[in-house]
Amino acid sequence: MKGKILIVDDQFGIRILLNEVLQKEGYNTYQAANGIQALEIVSKHSPDLVLLDMKIPGMDGIEILKRMRVIDKEIRVIIMTAYGELDMIQEAKDLGALTHFAKPFDIDDIRSAVKEYLPLSNTL
Repeated sequence: MKGKILIVDDQFGIRILLNEVLQKEGYNTYQAANGIQALEIVSKHSPDLVLLDMKIPGMDGIEILKRMRVIDKEIRVIIMTAYGELDMIQEAKDLGALTHFAKPFDIDDIRSAVKEYLPLSNTL
């Protein structure tokens, strides 16, 4: 396996799409529909990279990111948002997010970013 990726999005279709694409690339994937599930997966499975939607009911992406950092301060995160909320994007980057994608995103751009931020040499 190339590495473990957690996909966090409340939209089922986006989770399934990203899951299929990343599994075909050889990654081991996990899916979470909300912040509680995401934090449980981070605690139990220590993913190498997280694709995190910013707009999730209950616990937004910023709160999820803050709590993930408590569990694993080195966790790598790419954020996704359907909204052009520059303040939220900047706050996420201040918290260590690597980059962001606006929805609808180009799946090839996501695939390239995953390869860039999760190189083979950094995974077991």
